[in-house]
Amino acid sequence: MVNVAILGFGVVGSGVAEVLATNGPHIDQKVDDLIRLKYILDVRDFPDSPFADKVVHDFSVIENDPEVSIVVETIGGAKAALDFTRRALRAGKSVVTSNKELVAEHGCELLALAAEQGVSYLFEASVGGGIPILRPLNQCLAANEIEEITGILNGTTNYILTRMIRGGLSFDAALKEAQANGYAEQDPTADIEGHDACRKICILASLAFGRHIYPRQVPAEGITGVTLSDVAWAESCGKKLKLLGRAIRQADGRVCAYVSPHLVDVENPLAGVEDVFNAIAVKGNAIGDVMFYGRGAGKLPTASAVVADVIDAAKHRDEKKRVFWAEGGEDTTVSPDGLASAWYVRGSGDVGAAKAALPGARLLERADAPAGEFALLTGPMTRPELDGKLACVKPLSVFRVLD
Repeated sequence: MVNVAILGFGVVGSGVAEVLATNGPHIDQKVDDLIRLKYILDVRDFPDSPFADKVVHDFSVIENDPEVSIVVETIGGAKAALDFTRRALRAGKSVVTSNKELVAEHGCELLALAAEQGVSYLFEASVGGGIPILRPLNQCLAANEIEEITGILNGTTNYILTRMIRGGLSFDAALKEAQANGYAEQDPTADIEGHDACRKICILASLAFGRHIYPRQVPAEGITGVTLSDVAWAESCGKKLKLLGRAIRQADGRVCAYVSPHLVDVENPLAGVEDVFNAIAVKGNAIGDVMFYGRGAGKLPTASAVVADVIDAAKHRDEKKRVFWAEGGEDTTVSPDGLASAWYVRGSGDVGAAKAALPGARLLERADAPAGEFALLTGPMTRPELDGKLACVKPLSVFRVLD
């Protein structure tokens, strides 16, 4: 029998318990053993839950129980979750998590500790919710040298942008609607400022390129600066606005990683990803382009990915499946300032000055444009080059155009 303990009984933790109970017979067949939930750690009691008898309040009960072989961490954050994860691994227990912040900040350390203790540390649900992406990167695409990863990695921001594009809602109205529907937290900062997508692209890049990339190394710009006017200008040239996380291997082996809004051509599959859905495009030197698509969050989709890792850990108790990347450093990444691309620039006032500053730029046309406002698309250049050309112009919005 494989006994499991869940840390945290919130949305994801309760979903894991539900999936283990509902799909128990199917899961047992996958493992050729019995997987059973023994403990749930939380500061609260849940007297009305069917799992009420499994709740404990002291982690040491789980830590010191030799019958528990897999710990599922769904607490979130990088404080108590980090302490409990270290203690569980040192106690010889495999750990499965959906905690993107913990993996992005401490993944290298925890993977090394798991290897040292002869156990597994698995985190498929930390990126893309229920979308299988980390396992395919590590296994199915293992024969490839990954060249680039570009993804819509945050369902909240994608929902907000979709409602702005399709419903004509302002950013503030779309955010309030997302909160009312349970897609955004009351404090949505991590989503709308790009921090959540930043953590996810760090995990993807670390796995794909083999060295730990920390969130502090990845510039992140969210969607708070996107307006309905930007949405309309993008539509006028056959594009949509999307918040993308990108990680691109450079010729010298370093990685250019960042998060920011982009204008994406409507013919690009990423442009058709709407509402709370996520999509991750991967380019390999052998396979070319592949894309992974699905619900990036939610109770049961995320729990599905967590339980898949539980099954994997249970099946490989004797012969561990290793996920590994090396420690990173300041030489691991390069600034996106050196990445050339076309740019969307929206401004007001003297369009002639903007055209003179950006020779060859394409002036966009829009019947309902506000008086005195203009927008244009530049040719490929770096951000410092663009800023130098715009020194005499005060742009209202500046976003990259995805090539």
